[in-house]
Amino acid sequence: MALELLGHKVKSGNVFRDDGSRITVTFVELIPLTVTQVKKENGLDKYSAIQVGWEPVAGHRLSRAEVGHQRKIEGKPRKRLMEMRVDDPSGFEVNKNLGWDILKIGDKVDVVGKSKGRGFAGVLKRHNFRGAPASHGASKVHRKPMSAGGTDAARVFKGVRKPGHMGDVQVTIRNLEIVLLDEQSGVIAIKGAIPGPNGSFVRIKHAKLP
Repeated sequence: MALELLGHKVKSGNVFRDDGSRITVTFVELIPLTVTQVKKENGLDKYSAIQVGWEPVAGHRLSRAEVGHQRKIEGKPRKRLMEMRVDDPSGFEVNKNLGWDILKIGDKVDVVGKSKGRGFAGVLKRHNFRGAPASHGASKVHRKPMSAGGTDAARVFKGVRKPGHMGDVQVTIRNLEIVLLDEQSGVIAIKGAIPGPNGSFVRIKHAKLP
């Protein structure tokens, strides 16, 4: 099964283990998920998956098609929807709330999120260039990139390291350990750093170990 946990990054902090050692963790507030659709391989969809939703919202905030798609949902329709592939969808039904017990303390997970956007960045920040010498006649070129090379092609080749947009891309951090998991409050602590600023949306799933 490929069930995932979804949440919002809260902040970084420290946790002390029973042996007195201190480790740095990132706290994530998990999002309650409700099953909004079940897809079966022997049905019209031809594959097995479940669709989950979160963030209830008033019906007039969505289009008529979005509201009609969730006509079987009890209460308010969900603003956010996401699909998860599963091997056997028979254990799921619409309106069922998914628990957070698919993971436990000590499990290894992969965390997917969007990195912090850095805007337009130069080569020293974006590609870790060393820069020009600060003496021996160097003038106003300390942070400039190298030459673009030959111009016979009259274009810049793909992959050339140059200044440009940095960050704000999907990043996956692999093999992180779950240190704490409070199912009552829905807060999870993951060892190490995860991508994105505080408050950003992240996906947590079982690690793909070799």
